[in-house]
Amino acid sequence: MDIKRFMPCMYLYEGKVVSDAKERREVSLTPVQLAESYSENRCDCICLQDLSEGDKAHDEAIDLIREICQNVAVPVIGGGHIFRMEDVKKLLYAGCSQVVLDLEQEKQRELLREVSLKFGKEKIIAGVDSPAMIGTLKQQIGEYACEVYLFHAGGAGEAALTSPVPVMPFLPEVSLEKLIEVLSYANISGISGSLVNENIRDVAALKKLCAENNIPVAKEGGAYPFSALKKGPDGLVPVVVQDVKTEAVLMVAYMDEEAYNRTLETGRMTYYSRSRQALWVKGETSGHYQYVHSLTADCDLDTILARVTQVGPACHTGSYSCFFNEIQRRSQKEESHNPMKVFEEVFAVIEDRKLHPKEGSYTNYLFDKGIDKILKKVGEEATEIVIAAKNPNPNEIKYEIADFLYHMMVLMAEKGVTWEEVTEELANR
Repeated sequence: MDIKRFMPCMYLYEGKVVSDAKERREVSLTPVQLAESYSENRCDCICLQDLSEGDKAHDEAIDLIREICQNVAVPVIGGGHIFRMEDVKKLLYAGCSQVVLDLEQEKQRELLREVSLKFGKEKIIAGVDSPAMIGTLKQQIGEYACEVYLFHAGGAGEAALTSPVPVMPFLPEVSLEKLIEVLSYANISGISGSLVNENIRDVAALKKLCAENNIPVAKEGGAYPFSALKKGPDGLVPVVVQDVKTEAVLMVAYMDEEAYNRTLETGRMTYYSRSRQALWVKGETSGHYQYVHSLTADCDLDTILARVTQVGPACHTGSYSCFFNEIQRRSQKEESHNPMKVFEEVFAVIEDRKLHPKEGSYTNYLFDKGIDKILKKVGEEATEIVIAAKNPNPNEIKYEIADFLYHMMVLMAEKGVTWEEVTEELANR
């Protein structure tokens, strides 16, 4: 059986969270922090509805949604301000795992088939006001959406029986008996709405109640309790931390039982500091959090490998990884065959030239001339690639691509764009 999910909904308007699409009463001035609190309190996903008006406000909302996606440990579902396929693409590329199309709006209803075929049915959720709309659009919903988001609680039972795909109803404050009744329907995928938003700190208790009533929910904790792990003489277990994107080893830290359980509960890496003899959440001071992707114990159950999403640098020195004091190198193969390492090293030199100009540097010449000169060179090098591609000698195109990439990195540095952001954007596609 599929688990039942608890999904808070956040309405974003002018950089803050408001109560709903109509009243727009201010709820929070710190949307990212609110989303983080939902994530930490064991919700299963978060729905973000963009209420922005105008393209500029919409672009700012997309940036906010991207920041939220980067800072929570649960899937994010996006919606609102959808008028064309490009708007759906922006939400998905910002990091949303799925997008809600409000089928009560004609524009979004007309987009349903097109975006489903483009991005896949599993990425599209159909938003409706009532079970009647499900009945009217039953064929389209069944063919082009993977789930229905019922904007109102009324008729949740009817919707569960008539919908061709699972239904997530928006539930207000109700009795526990009513909650269990709604979640008992096989075709109900979970609940959203004020019941979840206003009781987020009680989600763990609600899930426990569901489990007691044989309603499947996400299991808390890990496959191994801390007692099953082998500890050192100090009662701690070492943790090797690896970046899930680059696979680089970032750091080594230690966990006691409380840190282990807190990590499982919150999805943020939490350690025990041997020097301070206290619990610490990685990033609590710097903002450089580590979000859990997976935790795996070794064959002896005495070491944990944590694969994480790292926000910012991992080391307190400001270095990306704590491992930078080279002791010996007997081969250059690893670095010379890692293209991302080359990109990062060249880009680091370019950024350093921007911060610390060097006389006679061509890079500084470009920065001094400004954005128009940089753009002119990018355009020229792109044209050189086209010309080189007509040459039968394959070496020429390699040289031109290298020139283009260099000038592109100068442009990236000028505009404050990093390789990590570019590769993440590609990965999201």
